[in-house]
Amino acid sequence: MNNYVLFFIALIPVIWLIVSLGVLKIPGHKACPIALVITIALSILVWKMPITDSLSAALEGAAMAIWPIMLVIVAAVFTYNLATYTGGMETIKKMMTSISTDQRILVLIVAWGFGGFLEAIAGFGTAVAIPASILAALGFNPVFAAIICLIANTTPTAFGAIGLPVSTLAQVTGLNVTDLSFTVALQLFIMIIVVPFILVMITGKGFKSLKGVFIITLMAGLSFALPQIFVAKYLGSELPAIVGSVVCMAVVITMAKVFYKDTAAKNVEKIDLKTAIMAWLPFILVFVIIILCSSLFPMINGALAQVKTTIQIYTGPHGKPFTFLWLSTPGTLIIIATYLAGLIQGVKFGELTRILGKTMKQMSKSAITIMSIVALAKVMSYSGMIGVIATILVLITGSYYPLIAPLIGALGTFVTGSDTSANVLFGSLQVEAANSIGMSPYWLAAANTAGATAGKMISPQSIAVATAATGIIGSEGKILTTTLKFCALYVVIIGIVVYFGEPLVAGLLATFG
Repeated sequence: MNNYVLFFIALIPVIWLIVSLGVLKIPGHKACPIALVITIALSILVWKMPITDSLSAALEGAAMAIWPIMLVIVAAVFTYNLATYTGGMETIKKMMTSISTDQRILVLIVAWGFGGFLEAIAGFGTAVAIPASILAALGFNPVFAAIICLIANTTPTAFGAIGLPVSTLAQVTGLNVTDLSFTVALQLFIMIIVVPFILVMITGKGFKSLKGVFIITLMAGLSFALPQIFVAKYLGSELPAIVGSVVCMAVVITMAKVFYKDTAAKNVEKIDLKTAIMAWLPFILVFVIIILCSSLFPMINGALAQVKTTIQIYTGPHGKPFTFLWLSTPGTLIIIATYLAGLIQGVKFGELTRILGKTMKQMSKSAITIMSIVALAKVMSYSGMIGVIATILVLITGSYYPLIAPLIGALGTFVTGSDTSANVLFGSLQVEAANSIGMSPYWLAAANTAGATAGKMISPQSIAVATAATGIIGSEGKILTTTLKFCALYVVIIGIVVYFGEPLVAGLLATFG
């Protein structure tokens, strides 16, 4: 069958997801299983994939969706639910409003700074679930809270989960991880500056909302972007987003306290240090335990990584054994941290377990959505459907390919919900394309990651996390319709940066390399 025909057939599941969620407003837990059935049928009937291979590919995706993806989402919402149960969230709310009651500044602190920090240390949905929950608790409209956190959770995902997407991309492509990290950080610089302005304008409903907060918004971007570039250049992929987000939060909170004192809530009761620490304890322990158990501490990480089960799920060619990491996965670590925090706060073990069980029930519809979408991604990948889409895009565009290189990364994240998975799917393709048109392989590999960060805000998986965390399951279509506009703008800007920016960056690499 003609490759161009296959290209359009391969797009059918993607088109169904866009139409069903964005136009027909079908809830994700109903639309995504239909998309999975369509994908399996196409893989068998058109790509001639054996039935057992197609079904086992879907099963592998479902397994991945449960562990680690759903695990970390349940864990993140469990942490928030505990903070609500203990009253800690009320204390956090008071602390936030004591910094500022200006919603624009709160968005910069919670969605951008704190969300970026959560993405950096944990990833896998925490950076949407927890900040969106906090914003909803602070009085923001839940749909708005979901949208704002999805848009904020874009650029930080490149170095999310302790640098996993970039380190994985380096492994897939055989590129030097430090040089690749530096290239990614440079490529994302403009968007890291732009995104806080977009967040503020959405919050205030227009350009006029920048009045009075222009400087703090600019600093929210610069204080994230510049440290990230420095750390990426000299330390590699693990720490750029961690350092960038921490510096960003420190700068924005300090500026809010010094220059925007009039926006802080009046007559706020003073919160003593012990009460503040106890309120933040679940989040503090999540941070400490994830950092201690990360690749930054190889002895601990290595020991935990030994507790695993490896099984062969996919029956087709090129299938690799699937490994369940029982301890060295963010979801398990977050649940352990939350249990410890709850016990320290005086909550009984049985009550903590009841809260966890309630959280799991709360996530049931999201589990259906996410299992379907990850299963779909595996079938599309193993059958060759994704490869056909990407290959035809390269053939059509030729020397203009760099303009759409980020679009391929965005497509990967839209389908898989993961920057890391998008890099696994398309990283090698980007390097091959770079070699064929005479561009730097580092530049186009980085473009895949940059584009993948854009796709994060429209991924059905990410949207499902946001709706579950804010209690608005069924609003996926409304959210997708909004985020799709910003994703399109984001991809266009990154495409322009990729197409025109290589000579400048090549000069920088030569100067500082």
